[in-house]
Amino acid sequence: MSPLDPGPEAPRATGRFQWHRTHPLAVDAALAAAVFACILFGAVVDPHRVHGPQWAPHRLSASAVVLAALACATLVFRRRLPRTVLAATGTLTIVELLVRAGDPRAPVVGAAAIALYSLASRTDRPTTWRLGALTAVVLTASSMLYGPRPWYAQENLGIFAWTGMAAAAGDAVRSRRAFVDAIRERAERAERTREEEARRRVAEERMRIARDLHDVVAHHIALVNVQAGVASHVMDNRPDQAKQALAHVREASRSALEELRATVGLLRQSDDPKAPTEPAPGLGVLDQLVEGFVRAGIPVDLDLPHEPRQLPASVDLTAYRVVQEALTNVHKHAGEGARATVRIRHSESALTVTVLDDGAGRAGVPRQRSGERPADEAAAPGDSGGGHGLIGMRERVFALRGTVVTGPRAAGGFQVRVTLPLQSVRTGENA
Repeated sequence: MSPLDPGPEAPRATGRFQWHRTHPLAVDAALAAAVFACILFGAVVDPHRVHGPQWAPHRLSASAVVLAALACATLVFRRRLPRTVLAATGTLTIVELLVRAGDPRAPVVGAAAIALYSLASRTDRPTTWRLGALTAVVLTASSMLYGPRPWYAQENLGIFAWTGMAAAAGDAVRSRRAFVDAIRERAERAERTREEEARRRVAEERMRIARDLHDVVAHHIALVNVQAGVASHVMDNRPDQAKQALAHVREASRSALEELRATVGLLRQSDDPKAPTEPAPGLGVLDQLVEGFVRAGIPVDLDLPHEPRQLPASVDLTAYRVVQEALTNVHKHAGEGARATVRIRHSESALTVTVLDDGAGRAGVPRQRSGERPADEAAAPGDSGGGHGLIGMRERVFALRGTVVTGPRAAGGFQVRVTLPLQSVRTGENA
């Protein structure tokens, strides 16, 4: 057995420590028997002898034993019926005062104090102080009227002190129990919140990785597919053109491998020396992206500002991915002879990326592309459309609180227009 293994004796040991919680009725019965014994002991001891307290069995009468037994028997139900038990023990205490007026008494009031403690530990504070004050006043007044003389004797005043302490102790126990329960509930709620936050972060990270892999693979594989088709078509008749197409296939494959290596490298630990350190693509390398599509046979007009501006990293990457996905869709869906235009516009508050094409679509394929939606309809993250390109585009843009407009153009073709705010992004990064 391992030293860390508690073994089969551990559950039984734990059960012994928790026995009082699993057997409350037995605990209350034992408490009632102990209180009964204390009352009888207090009845047969005379504390006012000259030479100190002495044993006096003659002080114990049958009525005192019966009243003490009845009062202690009610304590067995102190958890389930605290108000009833308090009323019963208080009544029996007053009866004992009336029956044995002027004679030595049995301290039945001890059962009433236990009942008052039980009530205070299981109710609210206003109820505790209201019923506690009523019990203390009634029992003390009864003792002053029918108990030992003079009325201010210590036995009479002691009833007020014992009932007051019982109510205060019960209220303190109830407050501590409520405090411990609140701490436990707060800890459980924090644990649940932490687990939910961890699941949410894992889901967001999984979606981000899926978008990055889709953007890299879909773009480059589409170019490889086109060039491979061209090479296969002209292999026999024009071998020089076939070699050129295969060279483009090799270049697209190399670019795909590099981007995949950079993307997968994000999953490595930050202290891994083998993790790639290439920066994420952005608008600074947009001309290389367009050149790849031009080599694939898609004429692309690039309209950029004369003075490039420094953009936040998240906006720069999102704009690059938007152009990449839009041009990939032009290649896949616009049809033969389509021409695309990429337009980038800056303002003080936003970056606007527009990709237009004049294609009529491939034969038999509707111009509304797979995964696209009308301009006024947002794609949900779990959309099950035929493709994921524009769904991922929308997720990227919405994460930056931008807007996406996609749809057919009045003059023919299709458009993708994305607006990315700059001020909120800079504020978030500076924060």
